[in-house]
Amino acid sequence: MSLPPAPPPIAQLGRRPFSFYPAILNIEHNEWLYRRATWPEILVQNTNTQQEIWVPRQYWGAISLVEEPVMIVGLTKELEYREGAVWPARRRVIEMPRAVNEGPRPMPGRSTDRPAPVIGIRLENNSKSRIGRLVLGGAALSLAACVLVVSLYRGGVVGNRIIYAPLVQPELSFTAADGYDAVVRAIGVPDVDQWRDGGDLQYRVLVYKRQGINVILAGRARADVRYVGALDRAWNPVHTGNGSVLRALPRF
Repeated sequence: MSLPPAPPPIAQLGRRPFSFYPAILNIEHNEWLYRRATWPEILVQNTNTQQEIWVPRQYWGAISLVEEPVMIVGLTKELEYREGAVWPARRRVIEMPRAVNEGPRPMPGRSTDRPAPVIGIRLENNSKSRIGRLVLGGAALSLAACVLVVSLYRGGVVGNRIIYAPLVQPELSFTAADGYDAVVRAIGVPDVDQWRDGGDLQYRVLVYKRQGINVILAGRARADVRYVGALDRAWNPVHTGNGSVLRALPRF
C-alpha cells in the first residue's frame, strides 16, 4: 500500500492567502490559497479568479517569516502559465532591426565566407569640415599666445629680456630682540655683510643671494644693532620686526 504524500510546509498556512515571488507570468492576480498536495505537485487556488493550478514541488522555495502585508512563498525558477499548466518561463529573443542594405543574418553555428555588408555613411560637407578645423586652429593659437604673454610678464621684463628665477625664501620668525647671531643660527652666514651709516642709526645689511632676501639690523651703536625686518631684491618687505624703522629705511 502506497504511503500518502508528506504535507509540504505550505500546508501549515491553512487558509491564509499568500503570493508567489516571482509572480507566475500570464496570471494577473498574484494571491493564492493552498488546496492539497501529491507527491510531485501542489494544488493552489487563485483568490480572485478561483482558478486552480498544479505547481511542481521542485519549484517551491522558502516561505517568508513576515506576514505583512502578505505572506510570500518563493519560487526557485520563474514560471509561466500556458496551455493550462505551469512551465518554466521562456525568454523570447527579439531580433534587432536590420541595417540598410544588410542581407539575411547567418544562423548560429554556421560560418560564412561572404564579406561583411558595407553600410553607406554620409560624409559631412568638406567646406564645413574645413571651417571647423580653422576655428579649432585659431583657438589653439590664441591660447598659446596668452600662455606665452603671461609667462613673459610673470617671469621678467619683456623689453630687455631680463628673466628672474623664482627663489625659495626661508620662514622668518625673528623679533626686534634678535641680533646677528640669531640670524646666522637660523639662516646661515650671509653672502654679503655690509654696514650703512644712517646718522642716528647704524644699519647692518645681511644679503642672502640664494634666498633672495636682505636682512636688516639697526641700532644706535654697531655693537647694539637688532633685527628690524627683511626685504626682497626689489626692496619690498617680506617680514617685519620693527615696522617704524623698516619703513624709514632708505634703499641702499
